Amino acid sequence: MKNSLSSCSVLSILILFLLNAGTSFGQAQRTIWLTSLDLEKMHQTSGKPKIYTDTSRASISIANQTFKNGLGTIAKSLIWLEVKKGVQQFAASVGIDDSSNKENAANYNFQVFGDGRKLWESGAMKYGDRAKKIEVDIHDVQLLLLMVVCAENSRHIQGDWAEARFVGTGTVPVVTGPPAEETVILTPKPRAAPRINGPKLYGCRPGSPFLYRIPATGIRPMKFSSRNLPAGLKLDPASGIITGSLEKRGEYNVVLKSENDSGTDSRNLKIACGDKLALTPHMGWNDWYAHYDRITDHMMREAADILISTGMADVGYNYVNIDDCWMNAEKHQDSGRIGPARDKSGNILPNSYFPDMKELTDYIHGKGLKAGIYTSPGSATCAGFTGSYRHEAQDVRQFANWGFDFLKYDFCSYGKVLGSKPYTSEMHQKPYRLVGSLLKNQKRDIIYNLCQYGMDSVWQWGAKVGGQSWRTAGDLGFGLDGIFEVALKNAEIGRWNKPGEWNDPDYLQIGYVGSAFQTGLPETTSLTPTEQYSFMSLWCLLAAPLIYSGDLTKLNDFTLNILCNPEVIDINQDPLGKCATVVTLSENTFIMIKNMEDGSRAIGLCNKGEWPENITARWTDLNIEPNQRLRDVWRQQDLGSFQNDFSTRVPRHGVVLIRTAPGNK
Repeated sequence: MKNSLSSCSVLSILILFLLNAGTSFGQAQRTIWLTSLDLEKMHQTSGKPKIYTDTSRASISIANQTFKNGLGTIAKSLIWLEVKKGVQQFAASVGIDDSSNKENAANYNFQVFGDGRKLWESGAMKYGDRAKKIEVDIHDVQLLLLMVVCAENSRHIQGDWAEARFVGTGTVPVVTGPPAEETVILTPKPRAAPRINGPKLYGCRPGSPFLYRIPATGIRPMKFSSRNLPAGLKLDPASGIITGSLEKRGEYNVVLKSENDSGTDSRNLKIACGDKLALTPHMGWNDWYAHYDRITDHMMREAADILISTGMADVGYNYVNIDDCWMNAEKHQDSGRIGPARDKSGNILPNSYFPDMKELTDYIHGKGLKAGIYTSPGSATCAGFTGSYRHEAQDVRQFANWGFDFLKYDFCSYGKVLGSKPYTSEMHQKPYRLVGSLLKNQKRDIIYNLCQYGMDSVWQWGAKVGGQSWRTAGDLGFGLDGIFEVALKNAEIGRWNKPGEWNDPDYLQIGYVGSAFQTGLPETTSLTPTEQYSFMSLWCLLAAPLIYSGDLTKLNDFTLNILCNPEVIDINQDPLGKCATVVTLSENTFIMIKNMEDGSRAIGLCNKGEWPENITARWTDLNIEPNQRLRDVWRQQDLGSFQNDFSTRVPRHGVVLIRTAPGNK
C-alpha cells in the first residue's frame, strides 16, 4: 500500500512537470523576432523606424558591435504589445547606433514596462556606450511597453533594440498602440444668460485705433452697455464692439454689461493706455498647421466667420493670423503663388490668392476681430516666399497701412545673412530690434511675436527689443508627444513671463491639424482625448499665448469643449500674468501651481507617464493654507473643502486642473 501511494505521487509530479514545461510533445520553445511583427501602430517622435533583419544588407552597430537583426528608432518611441500566454521572456541588446550624430550629446533611456510595472531600464546611454543586455521575465504580463525616452532634441540619434525577441511557447505578440480612451466632453454648454469673458486688463497706445469685441456667451441677441467708458471710445450696443481712440495716457476702470431675455452679467475691464500691449496672453487662430502653402484670402475670411459662429470669439479668441505663403515665390508647384517679389516702388506683393490685403483686414475688423501677418528678416521665408531683408521699414509701414494688428517675424533664412556660426547675441538681436523700433513708430497697435525658436535665450531680451511674445523652442508640430517636457522647460523660464511679455511654446494643435513632416490635408491629431485636455491645461497654467492652429472648418463639439471653457481660459488670462511653478513628486508626476490675482490658485496635477497614477497635492508642499475649497474647472463643479490635501487618480498623460476658491473663502 505504501509503495502504491509512492508510485501515484511520482506519476502526479511527472504529469505536472510535463504540462508546465511545455517543451516536449510538440510544444518546444521558439523565438519570435520583434522585427517580424506588424509595427504599423508603434510610435516615434519623427520619421519611421528602421527594420534590420538577417536577410537585409544593412545591420545595427552599437559601439562597433554588429547585430544582424533589430529595430532602430528615434526617441520618444513607444511599442505597445499584447502578450499572449506562453511567452516567457523578452530579450534584446540596446544602445545608440553608430550611424547617429556623435556631436549630439542627447542621452537615451530604454525602458520595459509590464502592466504598469517598470521591469527594466538602461539608464542614460550616450553615443559610444557599449550595448546593454535585457532579459526580462514576462510570463505573467498581458500588456508590454517598450519605450525609449530622451530629454533633449534627438532627431539625429538612433536608438537600437538589437536582436529584440520573445521566447516561449505562446502565440505571437500583437502591437496594439496605447490603451484605448473614450472621448468625453467635460465642459458644460454655455448658459442661456450672458456671461462676459475675456481679459480683465487690456493695453493700448495713445492715438492708435482701438478695437475690442466684448467676449460674451449666452443666447443672442444680446444688448451691451458700459459704465465709465473713457472719452474717445464708443460701444455698439448690438455687437458689443468698442471702437475709437484714446489720446490721454492713463488707466481707465470700465464696467462692461450684457443682457438678454435670460439675464444679465457684468465684468470689470481696466484699459491701460500707455506703452505696453498684450497685457494678457494673446488669443486667436493661425493657419500654419492646418493649411501651410494652401492658404487663401477666402480661408482667412472664413476663419473670421467661424470664430464668430462657433463661439470661439465669445470666450476671447480675437486674432485671425496669416502665416507664411501669402507673398509671391520665385518657384512653387502652384503657379498662382509665383510672381515678382515687389513692385517698382519696392512694396511687397501678395500672391494671386490675396487680391486686396486692405479689404481682407477691413472684413476681419468689421467683425470686431484683429488681423495678423507674417514675414522673415531673411530674403526668403521658411517656405521660400519673399522675406523682408533690406525692406524692413517699407514692409512694416505696408503692414500698418493694410491694417494688420499682429506680426510674426520668423528667423528663417536669416542665417544666410549672418554667415557661418557662431552668432553673437548682438547678431541674434539686431533684426528683431530693428523691426521692434519700426513697429513702435506706427499709428497702430501691432503685437510683435519673435519667432526665432528660443535661440540665444530670447526670453531674456525679447521685451527689450520690442517684442510682446517669443517662441521658446522649435516647432511643436515635430513632437506633439512632448507637450509635458515643453511645459516643464517653459516653467523653468517662467520668471520672464509678465503682462506684455510672454513665453510662447507654439500653437495649440488639437482637433484636425496637418503634419509638420509633409504638408498634406489636416487629419485628426495624434493626441489622445486626455492629451488634448492636457495640452490646453498646461498652456493655461504657463500663461502662454492661446493661438489655435487647427482646421476651423472641421471643428466638432469635443474640440470646441477644450478650446472654449471660459473657466480654464480665465486661468490663462489672469491679470497677474504669472507662469505656474513646478513641484516634482516622482519621475513621472508633478504639480503645477499658479497664483491668481484674486488670491486663488490654479493647480494642475500632472502625470507624464505611460500609466495612470494616484497623485496627492499636499497644501504644505505647495505653501498654501489648510482647508482649501476646490473647484474642478473643466467640469465647472465645486468639489468641496479639503483640510490638508487633495488626491485623485490621473490618467496616462493627464492633467487634473483645479482651482482654489478666491481668497480661500
